[in-house]
Amino acid sequence: MSTSALRGVDIRVQARSGLLTGPTCGLGPDYLQANLVIVPEDLASDFLRFCQLNPKPCPLLEVIERGAWEPRNVAPGADIRTDVPRYRVYRRGTLAEELTDITHLWRDDLVTFLLGCSFSFEAAMQQAGLPLRHLEEGRNVPMYRTNLQCTPSGRFSGPLVMSMRPLTPAHAIEASMITSRYPQAHGAPVHFGEPGAIGVADLTLPDFGDAVTIRDGEVPVFWACGVTPQAVLMEAKPEFAITHSPGCMFVTDQLVETS
Repeated sequence: MSTSALRGVDIRVQARSGLLTGPTCGLGPDYLQANLVIVPEDLASDFLRFCQLNPKPCPLLEVIERGAWEPRNVAPGADIRTDVPRYRVYRRGTLAEELTDITHLWRDDLVTFLLGCSFSFEAAMQQAGLPLRHLEEGRNVPMYRTNLQCTPSGRFSGPLVMSMRPLTPAHAIEASMITSRYPQAHGAPVHFGEPGAIGVADLTLPDFGDAVTIRDGEVPVFWACGVTPQAVLMEAKPEFAITHSPGCMFVTDQLVETS
C-alpha cells in the first residue's frame, strides 16, 4: 500500500505492532497528525493554559481526561499508550528513555494533550508543487530552539521551537499563503531568512530532527513547532512526563481541513 493510501488507523496499527518506530512525515497525508504531551494531573491546568496562551506552537486538538488513554474525538478506539511510533520519557526535565510502548508506565493521574503538527499541511504544499527537502532526502524535518520565548503559564515557560523548510523567496510566499489556512497545524511561518535573528547559530546542527540541504537561491523558512512543549518540559523539570519522539507523531482519523 502506498503511503498516500494509508489511513490514520493503518499507521497506528503499524506503530502498535512495532513495524513503525520512526518519523511519520509523508505518511497518511490526508489525516491530521498530532504531537503528544502527557503530564500528571497537578500540572494539567497550567499546561492547558500554556497551550491557550501559545496557540501557534500548541494548537489543541484534544485533551484526554485523567487516567484515560482513548482519544475519543480524533481517533475513537485508539490507544495513546501504544499507537505512537516512539515516545520520550522525561524525569525531572531530563530525557530518561525512548520507548515504543508506555503501557507499563501508565498511571491513573495522567492527562494527555494532542496538539496539531506541521506535517498536516505538507500535502497541500506538495500539491502546489513546493519542494519539501526532508521528504526528498528521506530525513526528519529539522527543528531548532530559538531565542523567542513562549508566554508562560504556571511552571511552564521556555523557548519557541521551530521547524525549518528551505524554499526560494517566491515559494516561501506561496507556502505562507497555503499554510495560513491550517491553524490546527501551526498555520503560517513565523520567520523567514536570517536564522541568527532568532538565535539559530548553525542550520547544520538542528536541536531535533535532521539537517537538510539548502540550495543556492533558497532561504530558511521557519514554522512554530509542536516540539516546543519538550523544550518547556526541560525548563519546568516535572517529576514525570511523556511526549512523542520528535517527528514520530500520533496519526488521527481526522481529515486535514483548512480554516
